[in-house]
Amino acid sequence: MLERCKSAQERWGGVHEIIDRWLQERRELLVRYCALKDLKPFTAGTQPPSAKIQSFCQLMIDYLSAGHFEVYEQLLNEAKDFNDGSDRCMEELYPSIQKTTETCLSFNDRFESKELCLENMTELTEELSKLGEVLEERFELEDQLIEKIHNIHADANVVSLSTAKGHSASLRN
Repeated sequence: MLERCKSAQERWGGVHEIIDRWLQERRELLVRYCALKDLKPFTAGTQPPSAKIQSFCQLMIDYLSAGHFEVYEQLLNEAKDFNDGSDRCMEELYPSIQKTTETCLSFNDRFESKELCLENMTELTEELSKLGEVLEERFELEDQLIEKIHNIHADANVVSLSTAKGHSASLRN
């Protein structure tokens, strides 16, 4: 039993690191988003801060990709391995997350290059506002996934491991 607990801890310990890295990327995304929101209103006659916008778009795409191709996949695998029904949470939340992905990709498609920034500059302030609302919704959904899948299993592993250690100690006495 102790070996099973150690195996689970080793297996899901890596997921914790992936989530931590991803959440750090989220923080950086928010910092860059706020930096864009703090810029003066854009008009057709002003020079766009296209380098900042492109940097933000690239980080946003990296964040979205990590979510879809690393984090969500790991969480789903974890839910399936625990076989406790927590995979239903992914089934319930993923369609809403996917909608936010589409909105983020649309923003990226409109502002990912200097030329596109210039072409769509008059709409940037409004588009950033809409994107902020979508990102907030997405982060809430992702937090629910982490809480309902990973954190519950992490807590179960800690309880199982401490129980197994206590059982092991009592066997030695």
